Amino acid sequence: MKAALFKEVSYPLPKLMEDIDKGIICLPDRHRPFVWKKSQVRDLLDSMYKGYPVGYLLFWPNGGGNGHKQICPEAKPKAPQLLVVDGRQRLASLYAVVHGGLVCRSESLYGPIWIAFRPRDEKFEVADAAVREDPEFIANISVMWLKYTGSDSFVAAYMQKLRASRQLSPEEEKSIPVALERLWDVKNYTFSALELSPNASEEQVAQVFVRINSAGVTHTQSDFLMTLMSVFWDEGRHEIERFCREARIPAPCGGSPFDYFIRPDPNELLRVSVGLGFRRARLQHVYSILRGKDLETGEFSEDRRTQQFEVLKGAQSEVLELHNWYHFLATLLAAGYRNADMITSRVGLIYSYVMYLLGRRHYKLYSRDLPKSIARWFFMTSLTGRYSNSPESQLEADLLKLQTVRGPEEFRQVLDQIILQALTDDFWNIGLPNSLATSTARSPSLYAYYAALNLLGARALFSKLIVYDLLDPALKAIKNATERHHLFPKNYLKKLGITERSDINQIANFAVLAWTDNINISDRCPNEYFPEYEQRCVEDGDSDELTNMRFWHALPDGWEKLNYQEFLMARRKLMAKVIRAGFEKLLKGVDLPAERLMAWTFITDSESTGVGMKPDNPYEAGGMRARLFDMLSDGEWHSTGAMQTQFRGSVPPQIEKMKQRGAKTELWRIEQDGDRVRMSWPI
Repeated sequence: MKAALFKEVSYPLPKLMEDIDKGIICLPDRHRPFVWKKSQVRDLLDSMYKGYPVGYLLFWPNGGGNGHKQICPEAKPKAPQLLVVDGRQRLASLYAVVHGGLVCRSESLYGPIWIAFRPRDEKFEVADAAVREDPEFIANISVMWLKYTGSDSFVAAYMQKLRASRQLSPEEEKSIPVALERLWDVKNYTFSALELSPNASEEQVAQVFVRINSAGVTHTQSDFLMTLMSVFWDEGRHEIERFCREARIPAPCGGSPFDYFIRPDPNELLRVSVGLGFRRARLQHVYSILRGKDLETGEFSEDRRTQQFEVLKGAQSEVLELHNWYHFLATLLAAGYRNADMITSRVGLIYSYVMYLLGRRHYKLYSRDLPKSIARWFFMTSLTGRYSNSPESQLEADLLKLQTVRGPEEFRQVLDQIILQALTDDFWNIGLPNSLATSTARSPSLYAYYAALNLLGARALFSKLIVYDLLDPALKAIKNATERHHLFPKNYLKKLGITERSDINQIANFAVLAWTDNINISDRCPNEYFPEYEQRCVEDGDSDELTNMRFWHALPDGWEKLNYQEFLMARRKLMAKVIRAGFEKLLKGVDLPAERLMAWTFITDSESTGVGMKPDNPYEAGGMRARLFDMLSDGEWHSTGAMQTQFRGSVPPQIEKMKQRGAKTELWRIEQDGDRVRMSWPI
């Protein structure tokens, strides 16, 4: 019969605290810092007070060599006899409460835990300012065990203090001391522990750790992978953790992974390594792969495990390479995204890093094409929320489409094909305006709009200041350089009976404005302040700037006089056009499929002529073609004869509307059927 891998042992709480204090019980390096919330510590004490079971502890006698550290900083250094495999959070919590010790919150940050108790109703609370001032509470139960040698003196001191604050009923005179005695006895609680065999291998210990935590919610698949790294490649785990620490603080000199987009966690960068090295997003199989398991036969091999860890090592070296990290972050700037506030999906950013490294490492797409391709990819994934639901499944599907790709150009084409399939005409004309119908402050559509403003070189509303410069994350001030201005101010809307925050804070009601202008506008109605600022632009003698301003900030014609709901609907459509115009700046050099190409047709005084061309500005060819461009934009069929007659007069007033809508930046299709012509816009 095979020897048991563990034995069950009982540990009174005083013995546990003593062994922690002496350093006999220690924590292996593979464990995380203390992550419990104080409310979880409170609930642990409450369960112990009521005599409930609080789960097994798992120890490993004489295991793990020299890689260990003390559970709490006050513990005396000593060669460990027991390493904690599971139960670190409970033991650290109890040491902090019973002995008044400190817990490790991060690499160098320690702090106490104060748990309060009210004997009257036997209630535990996390000590806050109100609790500390309440005479009914014992503000910090640690004091009870540290200051008093016995329960009698403690009970007497508390009762004397409580009687001084209020009159006690005869029933309270009996019940409160009983509750205090029961609280005192919590320190005699007995734990059940499992001690693994001293002969258990590190891999067996790691596997036990995974299995006993697989049903919990506090450990993830990436936690299990990090545990496996600690066993077989501890240096790699330290490298990834060091990278993440350094990414949080600007370095005074030299290279550093610090940036203004994301403070990556080790688990996130591990996902990048897995995606790059194994072309997988689901981590549930990668744990088995790294243990040397053949997923087809189910057999384990030490040689296979060594080979798989070599793959992981190679991938991680690429992930943590500062040159790769900074060049990838530069693609986010190229996509118009300026800072962490504009990143609505961390997983979307992380998975875009996977695509960047695949393009660079596997497909050798080094030239200017790689940053452009990834900029387009990130813009699309961020705008559409591609990795918002079932992100692992979506990345697996995207990676699957790259399986047959053999070269850099094919890699670029596949990415662009996925992008264009996601950003269809229906998306631009229907889906995107609908997604802008929200008051959610962290809307991906809103930040895609800001990114588009950056790509278009837009200025803030009524200002000469460039939006891109104003969103610089390195600029810190008490007052932000730009503010979200309510085009229909809050108090003005309230006067109209619109009081719901979700209605007032529709993102279509916000514009990027310099804070000085925002203060000056205050609560004035649009019909009052807009003509004033519009006149300021006219007086500056820059009519093109006024046209651009209307386009950039998606201002409908006569918006200041519109009904609020009509304004929102009209502006959402125009904001969608601005986002599309910004994205199309990223499409330069991309071969569009045939159905997205344009065939221009224009009318002269005598004939209709079809011309294949891609004009950046349809107005440059002269007034005749510009007027035709304006007329055909309604999507209706027009006879050439009727158009020629109409165009002999003055330029139709609609031409100005087209300019204000920014139509000169759109893609269009013109169709001809005999003597009839129609323009479909935009395509």
